[in-house]
Amino acid sequence: MEKRYQVFVSSTYADLSDERQNVFRTLMEMDCMPAGMELFPATDEEQWEFIKKIIDDSDYYLIIIGGRYGSLTREGISYTEKEFDYAVEKGIKVIALIHDSPEELTLSKSEKDPDLRAKLDSFKDKVKDGRLVKFWNRAEELSGLVALSLTKTMKAYPAIGWTRADSLASDKANRKILELQDEIEILRNKISSLSSQAPEGSELLAQGGDTFVIRLKANYSNSDLPYHDPDKGYFLDFDLSVSWDDIFGMAGVPALHPVRETKLKSQLCTAIKDSYLEQFLEKCEEGYRLTGVSISETLFQTIKYQLSALGYLNTLQEVKLNKDTEKEVSFCELTPFGKRKLMEVRAIYKDSEPNKSSQQDALTRASA
Repeated sequence: MEKRYQVFVSSTYADLSDERQNVFRTLMEMDCMPAGMELFPATDEEQWEFIKKIIDDSDYYLIIIGGRYGSLTREGISYTEKEFDYAVEKGIKVIALIHDSPEELTLSKSEKDPDLRAKLDSFKDKVKDGRLVKFWNRAEELSGLVALSLTKTMKAYPAIGWTRADSLASDKANRKILELQDEIEILRNKISSLSSQAPEGSELLAQGGDTFVIRLKANYSNSDLPYHDPDKGYFLDFDLSVSWDDIFGMAGVPALHPVRETKLKSQLCTAIKDSYLEQFLEKCEEGYRLTGVSISETLFQTIKYQLSALGYLNTLQEVKLNKDTEKEVSFCELTPFGKRKLMEVRAIYKDSEPNKSSQQDALTRASA
């Protein structure tokens, strides 16, 4: 089935009119559908809502940056940057074309205001972060850059595209598609329901006020001693008896949004240090200060799997591309049930003090 792709072209308006015309012509020659605010650049919120719909319907997003930052929105950023941020938020693949020598542009095509120049430089750094960027000097160069970059992007990241209505499948096939969509929706609702309640059998697991011993190391350091001094720092082992509700209260906040396992472990250690600071400081020798606490990877995995078994936490795997290599990265995120549980654990109820009893009663044991 033949597809045509819609490409949203974003740039400042008056200073890049020739460049936009070259890009539009190239896109049409590639049998793509260019989209952009040629007739009425965004100047108010009503038009911005219309632009968002155009971006939503686009398969790819192409941005041209010259020497102007553009008119500002009420948020203090340009409409071009606002369009870019929205396209990235919607997960649309971005093709970026940035002028290579902005200092050579005429005054009419450059920012005279130093604040706007700073905003433009910051915006260009944002655009270049984490994606391939092509650089140009003359408007005539853009046709070749667009053809090469867009072809490569379409091959690597095929989009949905647009098709003529009369080229769609038969009515029978369409009915089958609708039936399958209904089944998918039923399964989605079932998955959503399951992720919003405790898993079957989880009542047999340790949870709530049940305690778990967290074995950790506290690191103390003396900043007045030279780096190679053997007395520069020391470690103490601690055993903390902590309820599962308190453990989840500390680990759950960082996982409200997807967070790398390594970062979740680090933030859990920080939360433990802050929550039990008084006990760690009791063992701190004069002249030294507490610099941090750490738990073993084995203990962290035990905590993670327990919270997952209780239905609080999901573990996600994502492949990260780094040049020519692939690396699998683990992320954690609270389930809908976990988010409700976290509010229950962290909430402060009327006529009651925050529950610190489990922290005050935690059994500690330190040894040099």
